[in-house]
Order: sequence, then structure tokens, then C-alpha cells
Amino acid sequence: MIRTTSLSCLALVLSFVSTLSGQDAAATKQADRTPPPVIAEIDAAMQTFVDQGTLSGAVTLVGHQGKIIHLGAVGLADIEKQKEMRPFTMFSIASMTKPIVATAVMILQDEGKLNVDDKVSNYIPAFKDVKLKDGSAPEREITIKDAITHTSGLAGDQVFQQSLEEAVNELAERPLAFQPGTKWQYSPGLNVAGRIIEIVSGQPLQEFLQERIFGPCQMTSTTFFPDQKQQRRIATLYGPSEDGKSLVAVGNRISDPADVTAPNPSGGLFATARDMFRFYQMVLNQGKLRKQRIVSADAVAQMTSPQTGDLETGFTPGNCWGLGWCIVRQPQGVTEMLSPGTFGHGGAFGTQGWVDPKTETIYVLMIQRTKMGNSDGSDVRKAFQQAASNAVQ
Repeated sequence: MIRTTSLSCLALVLSFVSTLSGQDAAATKQADRTPPPVIAEIDAAMQTFVDQGTLSGAVTLVGHQGKIIHLGAVGLADIEKQKEMRPFTMFSIASMTKPIVATAVMILQDEGKLNVDDKVSNYIPAFKDVKLKDGSAPEREITIKDAITHTSGLAGDQVFQQSLEEAVNELAERPLAFQPGTKWQYSPGLNVAGRIIEIVSGQPLQEFLQERIFGPCQMTSTTFFPDQKQQRRIATLYGPSEDGKSLVAVGNRISDPADVTAPNPSGGLFATARDMFRFYQMVLNQGKLRKQRIVSADAVAQMTSPQTGDLETGFTPGNCWGLGWCIVRQPQGVTEMLSPGTFGHGGAFGTQGWVDPKTETIYVLMIQRTKMGNSDGSDVRKAFQQAASNAVQ
């Protein structure tokens, strides 16, 4: 009798716990479905550029103290089809790919499988014999750190058509533009880092990123290889017409979503604003998201602290470089509303992400526009960042 009663009580307790768990899961699911708030001033700032014909549309996101406080979409994802821009629209994020690949490098360093001070030739022997333009050998070999801080001397285009392995071996045949570590010059160094990730992990780059970053961070729409369903969600890339009075659709020279043959670690990812928020929040949390450790706090500190000394870096004044990240050292101009120590990266098609650790604010701008001059210093970025900064003050 006592045993029967005990079992009955246990069953009731388990049933109650199960009910609570189900309610918690349902509440979480419902919370995920709840539309995030929209800050009218941010949407209005972006709508101005749509009305002017500068942009077809934009998706903007602001995170503050761990929560999304704004996720807005204005304009069109496709002008010809009159397809509205949506919060879940996917974008070619171009060089916003770089910090993600750099984070993957740091995951492997955490595991003792490599060190950023290692010579690249330890993993890719072709780099043992790299030469300078005059045919002489450099004073020292290129390191992984050189590759991901753009101080390697590697020159030329970051875009390639062959496999990643073939592209990186071809890079080793190019003459270096300068002695490693002596200058900063934007380079295809992250392609080298991406290939090292494949060699060290024994996995294709997409598979490693999916397993170690995208999956744990629930970045469900981030990929080098968008499937047909995802391709329909990608915003069309636009450039100015010949007379400059309208926008015309143009091809994606970095990564054609319908014909991707190899991952481009320098700029090949497609993603949503919300996915990028999750990645940035993980880094802001010192390498953790939802109690899951992705990368060590020490690795995050190393990535997001200056690594380029007094070298002049970046495309706007006042910046320096970490490991794969641009860091705002002296806010000014387009970055004047950000705190010193803010880190992030932009993309060739106008996208931008910033993480301001002082104010715990995340900024994500998603647009698809070519030929904006220096997109890092564009009026679009400044207007978004100023409106977003005003909203959290």
C-alpha cells in the first residue's frame, strides 16, 4: 500500500513537472514569435534613403542589454517584383563574414590545436617559400595573426572561383606587398585562415561553422550555400543606373547565391539581422550564449583588443584592428556615437555590425547596395547608428 501510494505521488509530481516544462517551452516558443518592437525614428531615418533612391530597402536591428529593442524593415527586397523587405530577409553580408571565421580560429586555439602566432606554413607548406615583389625572401614568415589582422603582405582580390584549397595555394604564389607585420593592407588573409580551419579540424568550413557557431547560436539562416527556399529570401543587390537616377539589379561578384561552389571565408556568408545579433550577443557575453560556451572569454578578449599597434588601419579614421575585427579606438565621424572599444565589421554591400561593450548595445544594418564610395563612411551607416544611439540613451 505504501509503495503504491508513493508511486502514485511520484507520478503526480512527474506529471506536474512535465506540465510546467511544457508550459515553459510553449512560453519560449510564443516569445520567439512575438514581433520585436520597432523604433519609429530608426525606420524613418532609413526610409529617407529609400525615398531618395539611395537604397531599395533596409533591415535594421538594435540590441541593448541582451534584448532586441528594435527590428525594423523598410522599402523593398526586390524592386521589380515589388517584394517587401522583411525582418527575416537574408542578405549577402560580405566581409561581415570575417569576424565569424576569426572566431572559429580562436575556438581551435582554445582547444590547443593551433595558435595565432603559428607560421601559416606549419599548416600550408606552400607558404614556406613566399617571396616579396623583388624576389627576395621576407625577413620572417607569415603567421595566422598576420593573416587575420591584414598585416601579412598578401595582396590581390579576395574573390575566387576555384576551390578554397586551390585559391589559397594560388595566394602563396603571389608576391608579398610588404614585409609581414610592418603595414596594414586589407587582404585575402581570412581565406588562408578559413583553409587552416579545414585542415586542422578535418571538416569543411561550412560544417565546422555550423557545428561550432551557427548551431549553438541558433543562427538558422546563416550559410555559404543557401538552398532554394533561402535563395527566395535573399534581398536583391542593387547599384546605380548609368545616369545615376535609379537603381538597377547587379550580380553578386563575391558569392552568387544560386551558384556557390566553395565557401569564401573573406566574404561569402548569407545571413539575417537576427542571426547576426545572436552571434554578436555571444561575443558580447564573453563567448557564451544561453549558458552554452562557444569560445573562451580569453579568446574574446584577444580578438577584440588592438593587435596592430600604431599601424594606420581601416577605411575610416580612429580605428585599429583586432583578430578579424575592426575596433573603434577614437570615435569620430561615422563612429562618433560609439564608445571607444566598440568592435565590429562592415561589408562591401553596405552592411554593418557593431558591438559597443560599454553601453551593451548591438547595431546591425542590412542593405544590398554597390558603388557607395567608401561604404564604411557612408551617410546611411551614420544615420542608422545615430538614430539607434539616440534610442538607447
